[in-house]
Amino acid sequence: MTKFDANLINGIALAFEGDAVYSLYVRRHLIFQGQTKPNQLHRLATQYVSAKAQAMLVQAMLDAQLLTEKEEEIYKRGRNASSHTKAKNTDVITYKMSTGFEAVMGYLHMTEQIERLEVLIDWCICQVENRAR
Repeated sequence: MTKFDANLINGIALAFEGDAVYSLYVRRHLIFQGQTKPNQLHRLATQYVSAKAQAMLVQAMLDAQLLTEKEEEIYKRGRNASSHTKAKNTDVITYKMSTGFEAVMGYLHMTEQIERLEVLIDWCICQVENRAR
């Protein structure tokens, strides 16, 4: 892969990457939990990857001061980015917050901060599962 400055990548592109990365980790987690039926996997994954879930998670991270200064900057870049798509099943604020969440995940992945990425994803998975109980 060629070297690049991830700081020059716009928030929407970071979110595009982050959406795929976060979804992959969630899917793997569910399969490792013994879930194998496609309909059930999709329904369960939605609890983690929906815009509403991601907005709740990023707000919880901000409240817990879990994000570094740089990660908060990336979150705001993603949240404030102009998107030419409309939120399908949620309000604009929730959609923008989830885009910011995905931008953080994408940034960490693109800058190869995999250990930090996995710490945040594990935290998010625990948050979703604790709320489901």
